[in-house]
This record gives sequence, C-alpha cells and structure tokens, in this order.
Amino acid sequence: MRPSTHNIQLEKLTYGGDAMGRLPDGRAVFVPFGLPGERVRVRLVEEKKNFAHGELLEVLEPSPQRIKPKCKHFFVPLSPEGGEGLGEAPGTGVRGCGGCHYQHMPYEAQLEAKTEILRDQLQRIGKIKNPPVQPMVACPNPWNYRNHVQFHLTDEGKLGYVSPLPMGVPLGDDKGLGVRAITECHLPEPSINALWPQLEFEPGAPPSPRQGIERVSLRAGVDDDLMLILESDELEAPEVVLEAGISVVHLTVEDALVMAGEDHIFMQVLERAFRVSAGSFFQVNTVMAEKMVQHLLNRLPLPAKTILDVYCGVGLFSAFLAPKCDRLIGIESSPSACEDFAVNLDEFDHVELYEGAAEDVIPHLEAEQAVVLVDPPRAGVDKRTLDGIRQLVPKVIAYVSCDPSTLARDAARLVAGGYRLVDVTPFDLFPQTYHIESISLFEL
Repeated sequence: MRPSTHNIQLEKLTYGGDAMGRLPDGRAVFVPFGLPGERVRVRLVEEKKNFAHGELLEVLEPSPQRIKPKCKHFFVPLSPEGGEGLGEAPGTGVRGCGGCHYQHMPYEAQLEAKTEILRDQLQRIGKIKNPPVQPMVACPNPWNYRNHVQFHLTDEGKLGYVSPLPMGVPLGDDKGLGVRAITECHLPEPSINALWPQLEFEPGAPPSPRQGIERVSLRAGVDDDLMLILESDELEAPEVVLEAGISVVHLTVEDALVMAGEDHIFMQVLERAFRVSAGSFFQVNTVMAEKMVQHLLNRLPLPAKTILDVYCGVGLFSAFLAPKCDRLIGIESSPSACEDFAVNLDEFDHVELYEGAAEDVIPHLEAEQAVVLVDPPRAGVDKRTLDGIRQLVPKVIAYVSCDPSTLARDAARLVAGGYRLVDVTPFDLFPQTYHIESISLFEL
C-alpha cells in the first residue's frame, strides 16, 4: 500500500525540530524541516491513533522567514516550480545529515522559537501557568562554536553523522538507519574543521567493517590543542598512523588507552583552565558556558554556608562557586570526571567529592542551609534524587537543564513539594539545532 500524501498548513514548531500541522481527520502530524505558516505537501511515514509523522515533499506556500541553508547537507525541499531538490542530490530522497534542524530559519527566529517551545513544555508537561521564561541568551557566534564533535563511520570508513530515515522508509525500519558521509560541517570550531577532513579510516573485515570503532570524537582545547577519541566496544585498539601532533585515545567501557599524546585536554572558561579526560563530559560551547557560570554567580544567594553540586562533572560550576561558600559538596558518577574534578579543585580545602549515583549518595548527606545546584543528563533528575534533595530542605535550587521536557516534569515535582519557580533563563548553546539549555531557579 502506497503512503498517503496530504496538503496541510503548518501551525508551530515543536520540541525535536518538527513543525506541527493537522490532517483532514484532525490528527496532529509532525513534519521535519517545515516552518509555521507554510502550506506543504507531506507523505505520511508513520501513523498512530492520535498523531502521525510525515516527510516534507514540497513547500506550496513558503514562510517569509525561510532562508537558504548554509550547509549543502541540510535538507532543501522541492519548490512548486520544481526547483532545488532534496539535499545535495535532487530526487534521491535524502533527508540531510541529521546534525542540524534550523538552518532554514534566521538566527533570531531560532531564538524566539526555542523560547516559545520551552514555555510550552513547562505549561503542558509541568502544568505551570505563565512560566517565568526570560528571553534566550544568544550565542555570539552561531556557527563554528562546538569545541567537541562526534562522528560515526560509514562501512567504507568515511566520517559522517547518523542520518534520519530516507524518504518513504517507515519509522522503526532498521534498514532505513545509517551513517551519512559528509564533506562539510559548519558547527565545529575552526581547528577541528581544519583536521577532520584529513582523517582516513580503512574499512575493516566483517563483522567489524569499521575496525570496531563505534564513534570518532574530536575535542579542541586551550591554544587549539586537539584530541582524537576512538570509542569502541572492542578492547583491542585499531592501528593508527599519525602525522599530526595531537593526542589520540582509544576509549572503551573498561579503559582509556593513550595511543599518542595525553589522556586529557585543557579547556578554559573565564581564564580558568579545566582538565578534561577523554571520557569526561564538558560543555561543548565554551563562550556560552562562561555566560552560564556568570548567570549562576549573579543569581544564586552568595556567599552560602554550603553548596551541593549534583552531577558536578569535572567541576565547571564548582570551581567558581567554591570561593563563595564555607563548604562545597560535589556528587558525580563518572570515574574519569571525578579524577578531573579532584585536579581542577585541588586548591580548595573545603571541597568534598562523592563518587557514585546521586540517588545513593544524597540520603546519607548532612547539608544544612545548602544551596543546591543540579546539572543532570538529558533524562533529568532521578525521582529518588529529587526526593533526597527535598529532604535537605534547601531554600534555593538551581536546575541546569539540557532537555525542556524532563525539566518540566521535574519542575512539577518541585512545585508540588513546596517550591516556587522564580525564573527560567534559556541559553543557546546549540545554534542551528532544536536543543535547548536553560537554568531555572526554585525557591522554597
């Protein structure tokens, strides 16, 4: 049975990068690469009882905000006159590389759209009326801002990104998933962009066509120092022939094997250096990380008796908060991040670090009059962690979020527990994409 096509009016952008419209039967349909106000022709690729997913075939009435994407790998829809084709190969049904979602929008429009999406998530999921969402803090450089980029390899050994499903392939069909080789990307910092096109990987023998390499990462640090990270499920490291003076680390679940250079790199935020190991997380947008640190220093009630930094990572926020309190407690589950934290905050005698899951550590803590900072992964704060934090009865909780839907869920729990959402400030750490970073302040 051939997929059905429909002409629909797109109404708004939703979290995840899609534009939403309505089918003739009233169901919502979510369409990538569309813009609000556009009339488009779509083909349904997945249908559920109350909603559907569609692919953009043609823009019948374009939005006045639609602009030409900067990257040739970004999706370019057909025009009614049969103009430009899909992506870089007209008529092939390519959806783009999957790395960007908003290149067809002016940057100012991206900021407005993300702010409204954040507000909508807090209202719909968090049930918070008139959420106090502030204007989004813009990124000074919406291109070439990433200090860390992750690639996958094609079976031929080419660098690329995991591409969305090709046209006409139903969602859930594994045969539609794959890595799309790229020849340009406008998100990494210039030093990374100068190196990655020079990387060459020979195809391996089956069943490891990519020599067992699951992911290839590049990090740029202070003075454009570079680190190449080869992530793998196989313990045996691949052979590497290196001509550039960079660090190379083979990273597995069990170990980080240094193949060249060092096992860490140094990042700099507000003139302070941070050691970051190959397996440790660090904010990918250095300029915006500085703005987030400054925001916390300005908005938290400082100095404080005790500061609890949950999911503290390598100590980005702790390093700047430690001079503002009598006692700082960090909690982190990543062993490599804990090692980095210990180095980065070695100068302080009043800092404690607990390595383990937050839900296991917090019930055993005594932290009176604490200011609590949480910076969880995309999944948000575990309910047991949130309950443990509430047991400490902090007067102020600062929540650094990278996912508005889990922020909204956790905000609802905090409000039900007696906290008031004072304000939410979004920061655009990821221009050209749908991702939304924010800092929320809750008061008891």
